[in-house]
Amino acid sequence: MQRIVLLTLGWLAIVLGTLGIVLPLLPTTPFMLLAAWCFARSSPRFHHWLLWRSPFGRYLRHWDQHRAMPPGTKGRAILLIVLTFSVSIFLVKIVWVRIMLLVMLALLVAFMWRIPVVAETADPPQTPR
Repeated sequence: MQRIVLLTLGWLAIVLGTLGIVLPLLPTTPFMLLAAWCFARSSPRFHHWLLWRSPFGRYLRHWDQHRAMPPGTKGRAILLIVLTFSVSIFLVKIVWVRIMLLVMLALLVAFMWRIPVVAETADPPQTPR
């Protein structure tokens, strides 16, 4: 039963994460990380597919190894966030919604700015024992 729940949750996370590519208020990364976690505990086959065959695999493997983003990814991510939020802010005519979107944009960019960037050849961080 637990396996079925995790598989369902993993695929739901894949769908939501994929939608998050084009919808500005729906994040992609947390859903892909959730899918990887669910598949790691329920299906080695789907976990392997997500890490090695999906378009998100490179980023998930890098996060798993370094707990950081690859070089160049942070800038592109922030640029896309700003562009999609700008379109939303431009299209929305309600002032309080525009303010809310601006606040969300500022918080999201601040959060993204804090994520470290590590080259792919760097050694993974050592965990204290």
